[in-house]
Amino acid sequence: MAFFFNHPSQYTLMKANDVKYGRILVGLSRFASAMLSPLLIPTYGVLIALWCSYLSAYDMGLRVTVLLVVAGITCVLPMFFIATLHHFKLITDKLLVNRKERILPFIFTLLCHAAAAYYLYSRVHAPMWVVMFSAGGALAVLTSAVVNHWWKISAHMAGMAGIVALIYNMHMMMTEAFNLVWVLMVAVLICGMLGTARIVLGRHTLGQVLAGALNGFFCVSLLMQLFG
Repeated sequence: MAFFFNHPSQYTLMKANDVKYGRILVGLSRFASAMLSPLLIPTYGVLIALWCSYLSAYDMGLRVTVLLVVAGITCVLPMFFIATLHHFKLITDKLLVNRKERILPFIFTLLCHAAAAYYLYSRVHAPMWVVMFSAGGALAVLTSAVVNHWWKISAHMAGMAGIVALIYNMHMMMTEAFNLVWVLMVAVLICGMLGTARIVLGRHTLGQVLAGALNGFFCVSLLMQLFG
């Protein structure tokens, strides 16, 4: 008899735990998506390039200045642009959940990536492999913008896979200040976690996540290998 009396409460407890863990999973997925936003990826990439390669020998003040300028161009400006679009009701959601509302932000972000690549090339005189990381990001955004006309490819995954491509090519080109194999493994793990987060949040399908990852890795690797 005790079993039958306890069964409903046990079922309710299990259900409550499922809801609790579900909320935690969604919360972690949102946190991962925010911290690995495509707008932050160029800054992370330049940070890795300047602090994990032979460029780490350069003056700290110069590296911080370059990092802040790149962050301003590729993160702050697009965020301001998206906020402006939202203010004038040209888009309904700052997270750009609606595929049809991503066109203008994609175009503006593409221009910002191109501007960052120009800044690194003409003002900073950075090595071509650093410039090509930024240019590869621009190419990935362009590809995403074109594909987005028919299909909601993952921009988050394109960005994170671009970081993986940067670390991989730094290792292969021997521009690293120390062995980046472990850093590469962590980046791949984070890439997988981000893809899972995007699926958990219902923002993308598995196919869209994989396509985004291939887009980012291929575009950055292609330009770094050809011109870096």
